[in-house]
Amino acid sequence: MEDEEQTLQKKHQLMLERLSARHQIRLETLKPDPSGSSTTLAFLSRFNDSKKSIAAQIKSSADPSRLPDISAAISDLEKFVAENSYLLPSYEIRSSLKTISDLKQSLENLTSQLIPKKKFSFKKSKPTKTQIETRIPQSDTVSVPEKTTSYTIRDSPGFRHKQNQVLVQNFKGSEIGEFTISDLDSCEVKLIGCVNALFFNRLKNCKIYAGPVVGSILMEEVEDCVFVLASHQIRIHFAKRSDFYLRVRSRPIIEDSDGVRFANYCLKYEGIEEDLAMAALDEETGNWANVDDFKWLRAMQSPNWSILPEEERVGDVDLTNSNSSTS
Repeated sequence: MEDEEQTLQKKHQLMLERLSARHQIRLETLKPDPSGSSTTLAFLSRFNDSKKSIAAQIKSSADPSRLPDISAAISDLEKFVAENSYLLPSYEIRSSLKTISDLKQSLENLTSQLIPKKKFSFKKSKPTKTQIETRIPQSDTVSVPEKTTSYTIRDSPGFRHKQNQVLVQNFKGSEIGEFTISDLDSCEVKLIGCVNALFFNRLKNCKIYAGPVVGSILMEEVEDCVFVLASHQIRIHFAKRSDFYLRVRSRPIIEDSDGVRFANYCLKYEGIEEDLAMAALDEETGNWANVDDFKWLRAMQSPNWSILPEEERVGDVDLTNSNSSTS
C-alpha cells in the first residue's frame, strides 16, 4: 500500500514538474521579440543622423549651389523611410514623414532667402534680341523647381519620355533591381515578373500593369491613370483622378492627392502565383482598402480617396501573351 502511495506521489511530482516546465516555456514565448525593437532602433538611429546632417546643412548654407544637394539628401531620406515602412510601427512612419515635410519646408524657406524673386521694375531701354539670347543660357545657374519632388528620379533602367506606346518589360531572368517609369503620356505599360522597387513620375492618361514588387513603390505627379500593382509598401504623391488596383502588405499612403480610387489587385499572367509567393505577397491582406491620407488629419473619412465601385472595375487583366520586351 505504501509502495502504491509513493508511486502516486512520484507521478504527481512529475506532473507538477511538467506543468511548471510548460508554464516556463509559455512565459518565454510571451516575451516580446527584441528583433522588431532592434529594427526600429536601427532605423531611428540612421534616420536621426541623416535628419541632423540635413538640418545642419540648411542652417549653415549660404551658397545657392548647395540647394540641389540638400534636396537630393531629403529625397534619399524619404526613400529610406518608404523602403523600411512595412517593418515599422505606423506612428514611427507618420513621425518620420512629418520630419521630412518640415525639412522640405525649411529648404523652401532657405531657397526663398538665397534666390529671392526678382521685383518688377521699368527698364529705360528695351533689350535687344542678342542681349536676351546671351542672358538665358547660363550653365552655372541654379534651377529651382516650382514644386519640391518627394524623391530623386533614379538613373535606373526604365521607360522615359514616351507617348502613345505599348511598353513591355519582362523581369524574369534579368538582374534589374529598380525600374523607373517617368514622363509618359497615353501609354500602356506591362511589367511581368518581380522587381525590387518601382518609381513613377509625371504620368498622364496611362495604364500600368505590374507584377509583384519585393520592396516599395514611390509615385509622384500622376493624372488620369490606372495602376494595377502589388508591393509591400506604396507611397502616392500628387495623384489626381486615378484608379489603383492593389495588393499591399502595409497601408497605402497618399499625400497631396484627390480623386483617387482603390480596388483589389486583378493581374494575371503565367507564373504570377510563383512570383507573388517569391515576393511574400501571395496572401491578400485587404490593406488596399485601408488608405492613409497624410494630409487629412480629421477623424472622418478623407474626401480625397474612395473605394472603386465594383460595377466600374476593369475585371481581371491578363498579360499572358505579353512576353516580349520593349526598349
